[in-house]
Amino acid sequence: MFDRNKKDSSSGAQDAADSTSVRPDAGTAQPRPAARAASREAAVIGPSIHIDGDVRGEEDLIIKGKVNGTVRLAKNSVTVGVEGSIKADVHAQVISVEGTVKGDLYASERVGIRKGATVAGNIMAPSVSLDEGAKFKGSIEMDVEVVETSVGGRPAGAKPAATRPNGDGHPAKPKDPAAKTTSPAS
Repeated sequence: MFDRNKKDSSSGAQDAADSTSVRPDAGTAQPRPAARAASREAAVIGPSIHIDGDVRGEEDLIIKGKVNGTVRLAKNSVTVGVEGSIKADVHAQVISVEGTVKGDLYASERVGIRKGATVAGNIMAPSVSLDEGAKFKGSIEMDVEVVETSVGGRPAGAKPAATRPNGDGHPAKPKDPAAKTTSPAS
């Protein structure tokens, strides 16, 4: 009833937009799946929700409430909203923090700490951004091979890096041709 009055007073551009939209009386018209895939929706833990334990899943997650435990969404993104507060290690593809995190952040792609956010914990990700005004206490590891191991393995087809003789897992450094080697006397 109200839409009819609005439509009568609208411009021709609005009429053109209306003619291309899906109408309920069209019978066979269905919403386009491609449009849904492009704007992937995320699950939300609301401000009044408190979770103690592990959070796992196969979709993006926005945390506006409180989570204590572990968050594992290895192939998805995790956003800690402004009102979100977590005491958990977070494992995800992309992590964005606008609220408070006490725990380590492991991302296979990137971590972003936004203005006003507080993070107390270590970050392991190949790309890290800290906005001006963000609070951070911990260490940052951006070595791709260490990050891949910590986050959950290597991408398909990746070759393992050579390790040092002591087996510490770090890549072997090339020998310096100018360095002299000595062998113990027999």
